[in-house]
Order: sequence, then C-alpha cells, then structure tokens
Amino acid sequence: MALFGSSNPFMKEEKFKGILDNEFATEAKMTVAGAVNKTLILTALLLITSAIGFTMPNMMFLWVGGIGGLAAVLFASFKPHLSSYLAPAYALLEGLLLGTISAIYAAAFEGIVVNAFLSTVGILVAMLLIYKSGVIAVTERFRMGVFAATASIAFVYLLSFVLSFFGIQIPYLHENSGMGILISVAIIVVATLNLLVDFDNIEKGEMYGSPQYMEWFSAMGLLVTLVWLYLEMLRLLSKISRSR
Repeated sequence: MALFGSSNPFMKEEKFKGILDNEFATEAKMTVAGAVNKTLILTALLLITSAIGFTMPNMMFLWVGGIGGLAAVLFASFKPHLSSYLAPAYALLEGLLLGTISAIYAAAFEGIVVNAFLSTVGILVAMLLIYKSGVIAVTERFRMGVFAATASIAFVYLLSFVLSFFGIQIPYLHENSGMGILISVAIIVVATLNLLVDFDNIEKGEMYGSPQYMEWFSAMGLLVTLVWLYLEMLRLLSKISRSR
C-alpha cells in the first residue's frame, strides 16, 4: 500500500512559516512541550484501537483504517487548522490498521510484534538524542535529500501496489533474499532520517510562533513517520525470519 511508503509529505518547514499569515492564525502559539503532549495523546489513542485490531483482526479494520487514515493525513495537509480533529481521527483509524497487520504478522512469526515495537521505540529515542546533540544537522540540503528519498520510496510502493493487480512484482522488494533485506534496511534508514526532520519542524514551529493548532499538526506528522517505521520493522524482521 502507498501508505506504507509515505512519510509525512505535509510536514514541511514552509507550513510553519506560511501559516502565520493566514486567516486562522491565533494569539495562542505552538510550543515544543505542547507538541510532545499532543504526540503522547495521539499515541495513546493509536494504542487503544491497535489493541482492538490486534484482538479482533479483520479486513474491514485493515481497509477502513488504511484509507481513512490516509484521507485524514491528506486533508490535514490542506487544512492544518482542522488538525485538532483530524489528528485524533488519524490515530484511531491507523490503530485499527496497525492492530490488524500486527495480528497477521504475530500469527506467522513468534515475538515479531514486540521486537518491532521495541526497535521502533529504540530508534525514536536514539534519533532524539542524536538531534539534541547536534551530531546530524538538519540543513536544507539534508531536508531535500530526505524528501527525495522518501518520495522515491513512496513511488516504488505505489507502483508495486498497482502492478500487484496484474500479478507483477518488483524484483527483491518483497523477497527475503539478501538484496530484499538490504532494501528494507535502506527504507528504514530513510524513515529514521525523517524523524530528524520532524523534530526540527517542531522546534521551528515554536520559533516561528505558529498557531497552537500546529501542535496537533506536528504530532500527527511525527506519528505518521513512526507508523511507517514500525511497519517497515515488521517487514524487515519477517524477511530475516523467512531467510533462516
């Protein structure tokens, strides 16, 4: 699904700059602490519906969660001022998707869900520390590189999804061969680098004095990246298990 290969196309620095001039700007301003709190709220909502999807997996949850979540993200990219409604909706819908997918993987590979979850949390913490230390600077060139890589992955996933209807598979992409595993690792690296851009956008949102509703927008963008990273970890771990 294209959703698996998309990061957060609406989380761009220009969103935080340009939002100040529109008619929805308010006196209350965005803060990093506010964005962190909103991220925790969205994560809690996602975990609640993930538990439902995991214990009662079905295809309806898969499609409703996937399509509904993607629609919420796209709508928020054009209407950021509605993020306080769209972000919770995205979290709840995406939780159904993640729960169902996790149940499918758990049935086939013992312990894979726990390992993927812990790996995602570990990467999140590590990248936050790296960002705070300044080891990797989020420059404009860095942003452009991450965006180009993310867009390329999204295109490949979309092409793979379309070709699947004709019984055609892109070589190595879904295989558990050495090359297939390397491709998954490369995709995870790109998803991981997107976290740095997300962190930087949140800090810039406070710096630019963006409206308070951008806290929800920022939290939603970060959650999109984390969802992508978790799904890719599931794919990677499943490939490694099958290759043994």
